[in-house]
Amino acid sequence: MSPRTTARTVLGVLRTPPAVTLHGATVVDSPLLADGSVDAVAVQVAPRRDGDDALQPRSGTPQAAARYGIDLAELAERAGLTGAAGEAFTVHLPLPVGSSVALPWAGLPPRIVLVGVGDESPTALRRAGAALARATRGLRRVAATVGAQTHHDEQGAALAARAVVEGYLLAAYTPPRLTAEPAEQVATELVLLGRDGEQVAAAVDAARIGAGATWLVRDLANMPSNIKDPAWMADRARRLGSKAGLDVQVLGPRELTAGGFGGILAVGAGSASSPRLVRLTYTPAAGGGRHVVVVGKGITYDTGGLSIKPREAMVPMKTDMAGSAVALATVLAAAQAGVPHKVTAVLPLAENHVGAASYRPGDVVTVHGGTTVEIANTDAEGRLVLADALAWADATLDPDVLVDVATLTGAASLGLGKQHAALYGTDDALVAGLEAAAERTGELVWHMPLVADYEEAVRSSVADLRHVPEDRRIGGGSITAALFLRRFVGERSWAHLDIAGPGRSTSDKHEVTEGATGFGARLLLEFLTSLD
Repeated sequence: MSPRTTARTVLGVLRTPPAVTLHGATVVDSPLLADGSVDAVAVQVAPRRDGDDALQPRSGTPQAAARYGIDLAELAERAGLTGAAGEAFTVHLPLPVGSSVALPWAGLPPRIVLVGVGDESPTALRRAGAALARATRGLRRVAATVGAQTHHDEQGAALAARAVVEGYLLAAYTPPRLTAEPAEQVATELVLLGRDGEQVAAAVDAARIGAGATWLVRDLANMPSNIKDPAWMADRARRLGSKAGLDVQVLGPRELTAGGFGGILAVGAGSASSPRLVRLTYTPAAGGGRHVVVVGKGITYDTGGLSIKPREAMVPMKTDMAGSAVALATVLAAAQAGVPHKVTAVLPLAENHVGAASYRPGDVVTVHGGTTVEIANTDAEGRLVLADALAWADATLDPDVLVDVATLTGAASLGLGKQHAALYGTDDALVAGLEAAAERTGELVWHMPLVADYEEAVRSSVADLRHVPEDRRIGGGSITAALFLRRFVGERSWAHLDIAGPGRSTSDKHEVTEGATGFGARLLLEFLTSLD
């Protein structure tokens, strides 16, 4: 079986996160714990209060201790737990020796997982859910009281359940493996004990949709680029979009040439894999609402072109199309969630390679709409494909809101690190809406300025614009890239998300997984859900 066939098998059906079910019964009265279907029970502990020596048990923990006949607080202390969010410790209960010995936990799940919930904020509960997922990987079913509190009203219970489930499902992700014999992976079902009601069920559904969108971004971005060329990405988008009932349009090299997409064509010229542009539109059945267009950078591999990258910098470049995957996942999730706004995703797809036809520093490229751009560095290709896509969206799609998302500049990650995306915008209300959505989802952003004094960075003496500053003393590489992109959005309400930092991770941490993180999909879905 060829690698491409294996990859199509892996992604031929959309992978979905594990199942999550609500179980209204508590630890005390749940028959589920005695029927042999549950492999572990997860309970929660919080940090010591001031002046108190003991960890704080939370709802379900004392009841589990009574049902099992075990001092769980003492076990937590012995394990060195502090109750901090993200801690997890598994107690493996022993089997009896001889048939005449009856242990208190006979017939109950043979594992108890103690999970720290910290201050029980949404961030802390997402981390608790993530720790639970990693502690129970490979089991069939886990019943958990994590996040449940007796003092919660239904809204509070829904918010807590959503955070736990999000963390659990996001951390349960494992990258697709391209092997001769695909290994079977066990998806551990999560059962939330002591929780039911319409609001809680809706919150769990929202968590599943958001996590599913993130899984899709991760799957696509983690796919090797010898498989994932622009045509493959376009085909994947077309299949998923058509299945979801979206209106899909794919432009190939001939259409791109006829439409004057000089940026996409220039970037893709050095590759044997020709570029594409994909548009997918979701229109709500009820009509009305606003039209939000999300443009995602889709460089399926980035060598840097003739301005070639060092080997180490090239290694993670299969994820340089993460922005396009975020745009695709956002429109699919919007359709699944039934958001009341029209949503369009635009995916400019190209491979930035080295070849006889590669574009060069010093070239002048004409992008969609006629603007000419002086090329200074072929490794700044992302803003060229985005310029084409943004100008086309402005001219033909009539958006009320225009957002682009891209792993665009190393400067953004140097300035903000790996946990915040750089956020730029021309509309204060749009920026505030994205900031609020980021706070609720834990996909954090930092509002950056569009510095007027840096405008000279995009001036050219031989073309309308220069896409990389000639004067290195200006600095602010993420800002100057945003200033360049702003030239192509007309008078639209526009925001730019530079996710170069949080879009990739070198290790697992809480709900983030190593490799492509999927950053941005849940943020944009939350923004669309709450948009007036």
